[in-house]
Amino acid sequence: VQLQASGGGLVQAGGSLRLSCAASGRTFSRYCMSWFRQAPGKEREFVAGMRWGGYSTHYAAFVEGRFTISRDNAKNTVYLQMNSLKPEDTAIYYCALDYGAAISDNRADYEYWGQGTQVTVSS
Repeated sequence: VQLQASGGGLVQAGGSLRLSCAASGRTFSRYCMSWFRQAPGKEREFVAGMRWGGYSTHYAAFVEGRFTISRDNAKNTVYLQMNSLKPEDTAIYYCALDYGAAISDNRADYEYWGQGTQVTVSS
């Protein structure tokens, strides 16, 4: 399985970005795809996840309704729409895939990772 993340960039506080993560290779019908982020000097943390079979989603508390995870089945792609961005959202954002039954917020549960895309929010 290969994951290709894209869509990061520089945006002013209050702005929006949409991240994309395309999965290729041997993906099966039941898996979870999630977004994590890692800011300088901090641990990688869970942002949002979606279970492919069932459409259930899960968000970190700090998202506070600002981010939305969605998918395009035909493109095998998951998106993270980020609105009302804050400087503290600045980080490298990673997509990850897990074949577990439930959406996990533990990065150790994810078997496959994308290369990361930088998001920088200026104040």
